This record gives sequence, structure tokens and C-alpha cells, in this order.
Amino acid sequence: MPETLVVVSKIKKFIKEKAELSTSAGAIDKISEIVEKECLKAAQKAKESNRKTVLDRDFPEEM
Repeated sequence: MPETLVVVSKIKKFIKEKAELSTSAGAIDKISEIVEKECLKAAQKAKESNRKTVLDRDFPEEM
């Protein structure tokens, strides 16, 4: 099982408030996978720019 990288209660609350839907445990795992992949991509971009800090611009504008 992958490490959860999101605050589960906040994700569930957000989806409930915005879409009036419940959120499964599988969805939380998938969201964590997406966060992990995007963070690793951003870290790689920072390294390629010879920086030791990941910045907002290292993440895609839209997903």
C-alpha cells in the first residue's frame, strides 16, 4: 500500500462540499499516487535547473 501524501479528511470534505459525493479509500490512494508523481517530476525539473528548491513553477499549469 502506498504512503498517503494527502490529508484524507480534507480531500473527503472538499469533494463532499464541491460535488456532494463520497470518496473511497481507492480514490485517496490514487490521489496520493498523482501527488507523488507530480512532486517527483517537479523535483527533477528543479534539479535540471540547478536548484535545490522546488518552486511553484516546477509544477504544470494545468493537469
